[in-house]
Amino acid sequence: MMENLIIVGSGPAGFTASVYAGRARLSPLLITGRALGGQISLTNYIENYPGFPEGITGQELTQLMQRQAERFGTRLQMDEVSEVDFSVRPFKVRTHAQEYEARAVIVATGASPRKLGVPGEEEFTGRGVSYCATCDGFFYQNRTVIVVGGGDSAVEEAMFLTRYADKVYLVHRRNRLRAEKVIQERAFRNEKIEWAWDSVVTEILGEQGMAQARVRNVETGEESFLQADGIFIYIGNIPNTQFLGGQVELNELGYIVTDRRCHTSVPGVFAAGDAQEWVLQQIATAVGSGAIAAMEADKFIAELEGMAYPERTA
Repeated sequence: MMENLIIVGSGPAGFTASVYAGRARLSPLLITGRALGGQISLTNYIENYPGFPEGITGQELTQLMQRQAERFGTRLQMDEVSEVDFSVRPFKVRTHAQEYEARAVIVATGASPRKLGVPGEEEFTGRGVSYCATCDGFFYQNRTVIVVGGGDSAVEEAMFLTRYADKVYLVHRRNRLRAEKVIQERAFRNEKIEWAWDSVVTEILGEQGMAQARVRNVETGEESFLQADGIFIYIGNIPNTQFLGGQVELNELGYIVTDRRCHTSVPGVFAAGDAQEWVLQQIATAVGSGAIAAMEADKFIAELEGMAYPERTA
């Protein structure tokens, strides 16, 4: 069956696009990817998204977005896209289970955590190395852990881990944090967090599981060891665009290049959220781009059908 619109990715951008597309009566098919909700489903607590003055957990927000999308006719397919062909029309989207055809596609596959790339990281993944405090924090009750990074995610997850761990080292390569000031203030008041400034992790060591991390001070070159049972890494993201295989233009970092209306280099293919070349990777910006992409896809499909498309203002 020919699909009007396939949305690839089920984070805030994908779900928002599906809400707008559903309201436009496009009956969109949303292919979820590996994790329903994307990175927000792994986030413990969100308090900077408008409309939730007391904050909301990532899993709760994911569930609400899914319900809203399905209410307007979005069909969810729990699968992962492995390959696309945008050189022909209709576009072809292949998953591990089957192949689909679509008049238009929105790519909203987000980004995945960047790895340190140091000895021991791969070896101890799942045995001390983690990229999700919400997933694995419970296993470190009354233990010592390390968090690497200095942005919002790193600092927020470090505070979350203090619910379980006795001590949390926060290792940051600079002498000041990049996190929002209100988050910094809370972290500095937390007595369980110990700071390792101007430092990077160069090796993760252990036997059956992680036991310590080698840390180097980038200013002095001095090396030391932090004894810890686990390490949580938050040093940025890598866009999930590898499956595109050169079908659309990417920038030097692998993000999809778009114009202000979320158009990619291929007419009829749009991009939204963290996979897109964007200034700020936040839920609010992902939601905004998802709405734009859906409306542009609706306009594209209407033009294919020779229909007049009214300008939308709300």
